[in-house]
Amino acid sequence: MHKLPDAWIFLRMSSPQELLSTPHKAGYAGSPLAAIALKGVLFASVLGSASFAVSPGAASNDTFSSTIKPFLEAHCVKCHGGEKVKGEVDFTIIHSSEDIDARFELWQTVVDMITFDEMPPEDEVKRPSENEVKLVKDWYAERFIKNMRARPGEFKPRLLAASEFRNTLRSVLGFDLQVVHADANFNVVEPSLVMKLLPTDPPGKSGFVNDTHGVQLTPYVLEQYAYLANRGLYDLFLPRHRASLEMLIGSKLPENFLQKKISFEQAESLLKNFAPRVYRRPVSAATITRHISALRGLEGQALHEATVREMKKLLLSPSFIYRGILMEGIAGEEQPVDGYELAERLSYFLWEDAPDSALIEAAERGELAQRESLQVQIDRMLAVPQARSLTTSFASQWLGLGGIDEIDANVFNKPAALIYSMKDSALDFINYLFTENRPVMELIESDIAFINNQTARFYPESRHRMSEYEERKGFDEVAEVNQRITLEATEAREGLLTLPGILRMNEGPIQRGTWMLERVLGVHLGDPPDDVPPIEATMADASLSFRERFQLHRSNSTCAVCHNRIDPLGFALQRYNKSGAYVSDKATTFEEQPREAESGDDASGPIDSSGQLPSGETFEDFDGLQRILMESKRYEIIRNAVERTLSYALCRKLEAFDQPTVDTISKKID
Repeated sequence: MHKLPDAWIFLRMSSPQELLSTPHKAGYAGSPLAAIALKGVLFASVLGSASFAVSPGAASNDTFSSTIKPFLEAHCVKCHGGEKVKGEVDFTIIHSSEDIDARFELWQTVVDMITFDEMPPEDEVKRPSENEVKLVKDWYAERFIKNMRARPGEFKPRLLAASEFRNTLRSVLGFDLQVVHADANFNVVEPSLVMKLLPTDPPGKSGFVNDTHGVQLTPYVLEQYAYLANRGLYDLFLPRHRASLEMLIGSKLPENFLQKKISFEQAESLLKNFAPRVYRRPVSAATITRHISALRGLEGQALHEATVREMKKLLLSPSFIYRGILMEGIAGEEQPVDGYELAERLSYFLWEDAPDSALIEAAERGELAQRESLQVQIDRMLAVPQARSLTTSFASQWLGLGGIDEIDANVFNKPAALIYSMKDSALDFINYLFTENRPVMELIESDIAFINNQTARFYPESRHRMSEYEERKGFDEVAEVNQRITLEATEAREGLLTLPGILRMNEGPIQRGTWMLERVLGVHLGDPPDDVPPIEATMADASLSFRERFQLHRSNSTCAVCHNRIDPLGFALQRYNKSGAYVSDKATTFEEQPREAESGDDASGPIDSSGQLPSGETFEDFDGLQRILMESKRYEIIRNAVERTLSYALCRKLEAFDQPTVDTISKKID
């Protein structure tokens, strides 16, 4: 039973104070654009009062030296230390308390491995005793669960990610900068000039591209910013953008208005309205005066050029291209953030864009510090089209939906409309969960689907629920807009895991099992060791069945550690072929086509989708696995969703001291 129907957006019920109210610790180091360090405390509604981390203390460190380190040396360092480092895990470099806490996720993995006897490998003669296992588990619980207190994390001003820069520039100017191109069949052209020119943001330590703390402002990027500013300000004065210019000036312009005829009063009003949009907060009178003073005594074209020059200075200022620089506070002291900083964090989280006027006005009135008013703003923000970015950006990165775009790379053989529809179906489903207060566990079990003329083939029992559409004739395939339907017979199509696009981008059992483990259950799998042979090398015996060959691969104890987790999940989806279609026992239609032969699999043989998890739980088919996910794996799925959402919202990798926040939110949702 879902106790909270609005569990998805955790900000609705309890918000980490680092996002909503953080202290300010001002100070610069290095270049003029260096980060201002910020530290956060927990929102009082989460734990009742702000609480700070306490050092684990000498006793905890002594326990590590006297108990944990000898355990690692006896059972782990042989494969994870010194010259031999499998899975990028080296226990020999962990010495200080900081080293221990920085690897809090590793210790959770260690506990899981020894609890289910997955490590050390089965071929190791020396096994940990029950007492040794208990000591490690007790140490972990003492250090990372019982005594860990939420404490401030560091928030550093960072460059806007490319998509954030695009959206913010559009919000400031009132229009998008578009690439001029000719449409052509089979060509997919990036329409945004910003996205075309700016480098692709690499994922940060959090795994999200908005985590840009490691991204440097290079001369090349600054040059691109300058070009985009020039282009945007040039376009602003073109007749087709007259409405945007009037909005910024704050008055109607005459029909015969020319840029060289701009008056001083119009230029002054333009700068006064433009600067707060750039700064994303009110601007001091001194700043406005400084910019306006450069216009005095000018008229005509000279006045226009000076106005554009001052506007360009604003667009190239750190206050525009960085976040977090203008937050007010006393250096070195911890205190709540001001309302404008809160508005900015909230808008970039939910919209990937600057705060709108309603949010800025709420900040100016001090309303965002009030829980009820904050709730009103969040509800409003989730109800508008901009909230789609929470799906297209956050959920796409979290769930790896970009993989759907990579299906059938040869564009001339690619059923473009079908692939587009598969991805859009997944995006619409997740957007529905985000914006309509649906429970987290509807990721796993839901009777709602979004389909169109392309994807309806995967829903034979329910596609009659679609309204009629007019089939268009022509050379190109056309994907209709998705229709929301309630599934009449939910066999084979419930929730995210069985969406055709998800299945198609993860074709085989290994890909499907790995995706489910990492993206849905939040299990962190390391890279396979270099000395592990590929699966194909263990599948030479054609007399063995498909699953028997995988079992042979797992006979290598090193392989078994991961494959015992991966394979049962992947094989549970064996009734779905490479195209994502469901394979029934009586495959007579396109939608129920027989699966393709895969890695020598006998496609005409019986389909075995049974499995056993490392916990000992067994299932006969995907329905059985779904029950396990909904029940015993429920908390893991919820907790992973909370971790991913919080990490994206804070634009950084979560640390050990964030875990109490994650625990509190997860328990409220569960």
